[in-house]
Amino acid sequence: MGQLLALVIVLVVVVGIAKLVRIVPQGFEWTVETFGKYTRTLSPGLHFLVPIYQAVGRKINMMEQVLDVPSQDVITKDNAVVRVDGVVFYQVLDASKAAYEVSNLEQASLALVMTNIRTVLGSMDLDESLSKRDEINARLLRVVDEATHPWGVKVNRIEIKDIAPPRDLIDAMARQMKAEREKRANILDAEGFRQAAILKAEGEKQSVILAAEGEKEAAFRAAEARERSAEAEAKATTMVSESIANGNVNALNYFVANNYVEALKEMAKSPNQKMLLLPIEATGILGSLAGIAELAKESLGQQQKSVAVQPPLR
Repeated sequence: MGQLLALVIVLVVVVGIAKLVRIVPQGFEWTVETFGKYTRTLSPGLHFLVPIYQAVGRKINMMEQVLDVPSQDVITKDNAVVRVDGVVFYQVLDASKAAYEVSNLEQASLALVMTNIRTVLGSMDLDESLSKRDEINARLLRVVDEATHPWGVKVNRIEIKDIAPPRDLIDAMARQMKAEREKRANILDAEGFRQAAILKAEGEKQSVILAAEGEKEAAFRAAEARERSAEAEAKATTMVSESIANGNVNALNYFVANNYVEALKEMAKSPNQKMLLLPIEATGILGSLAGIAELAKESLGQQQKSVAVQPPLR
C-alpha cells in the first residue's frame, strides 16, 4: 500500500513538473490561457507555468508558410472557361490574433484566395488573363493581404501557377495566331516591295539629276575651253600683227602654215570622207608661203618710207 502511494506521489510530481516547465522551440509562439482566457504569449525558450491555474492554449508557427491553391474553373469576362491554380506565401506576425481571431487560419486563407482569384479573373477577358500575370498577382496580393491583416497574418506573395484554357479554345487561338502571323508577313512583304520601289525611283531620280549636273558641267567646261581657245587665237593674231609691224615675217609664215595644216587635218577627220586626194605639192605650199612673206615685206617697207617722208614737227 505504501509503495503504491509513493508511486502515485512520484507520478503527480512528474506531471506537475511537466506542467510547470515549458520549452518553446524556435520559430513558434505559444499562447497562455488562465482558466481558459488568453493572458500572454510565450516566445521561444524556457518558461514556467503554474499547473492547473495556467495552461498552453495554441501553438502557432511563426515561420513563412506555403499554401497550395487547388485548381478551379473560372469564367473570364468574355465567357471563356479557364482552369487556374496558384500558391500563397504567408507568415503569422501576431500569434494571439492568429489563434483567436479566426477559427481555422489555413482554411480561411485558402477560401479567401480562391474567391478573389475568381473575382480578379472574372473582370478580365481571356487575352488579358493570359498576358497580364503580374497584374493578376499584384491585385490578389493587395486584396488578400488587406483582408487577412485582422488575423495577424502577412501575405508576402501570391503566384498564379497555371491558367489553362480548354483544348478547343487553344486550337482556335493557335489558328488565330497563325492567321495573324501570315497577315503580318504579307504586310511586311508589301511594305518591303513598296520601300524597294521608292528607293529605286529615288535612285533613278538622283541618277537623272546627276546626269543633268554632269551635262551642265561639261557644257560649262566646253564653253570655257572655247572661250580660252578664242582668247588664245586672238592673242596669237595680235602677236602676229605686232611681229609683222616690227618687221618679223616668220611669225606670219608660222601662223599661215599652222592654220593650213589644221584645215587639212579637219578635212581628213571628216566621217563622210573615206579617201582624201590633194593635188598639192609641198613646193607649192612653200612657194605660197614665200609669196605671202614677200607681200608682207613690201607692205612693211612702204609703211617705213611713209614714216620717213613725213616732216618733223616744229
